[in-house]
Amino acid sequence: MTWGNTTDRYGSLSIGMHWLMLLLMIAVYAAIELHDIAPKGSTLRANLKTSHFMLGLGVLALVTVRLATRAFAGPAPRIEPPIPVWQHRLAVAMHVVLYVFMIGMPLLGWFAVSAKGKPILFFGMQLPALIGQDKALYDSLKEIHKTIGTVGYYLIGLHTTAALFHHYVMRDNTLLRILPTQRGSSSRSQHRSFHTLDNNTGQ
Repeated sequence: MTWGNTTDRYGSLSIGMHWLMLLLMIAVYAAIELHDIAPKGSTLRANLKTSHFMLGLGVLALVTVRLATRAFAGPAPRIEPPIPVWQHRLAVAMHVVLYVFMIGMPLLGWFAVSAKGKPILFFGMQLPALIGQDKALYDSLKEIHKTIGTVGYYLIGLHTTAALFHHYVMRDNTLLRILPTQRGSSSRSQHRSFHTLDNNTGQ
């Protein structure tokens, strides 16, 4: 597998960042969900909240790198068979929303922790506060962050559902382009070959 994208498949750089981003997102949500059920005042609860924040900043760092390297990875592989224009536009819109979400949520968290006046830790480093301490602003930012976080479940769910829909219903290579293994791509090629052979035989 090459590091850059080809005409029918994403390269190792894009694939690696995509699945690493997914793992980070799972970890971010897992940390905050476990935090909510951990005993109040416990060290575990505090550590989970800190982990949630640091992992969130990890998402911000990775998405920044991902955007910076998109030009080097090359254009996105084509979808075969081609999808309708409206589906393509919807997919582009969904990706834009996801990128805004992955950038905006960590920044909201950073602003919230700054407004609370707490140290902003990131894996051994202490980052600068973005704003001064403000209790009322912290409460507002916290609620906004929590609400958008809930919306994030639906965004990720829609993104996953769309990929599965394309794979199992539309039967195109949307999902296969980003899978870490090429087995699916080979199987799909064989399926198309047999399908073409059947069509030719039936003529």
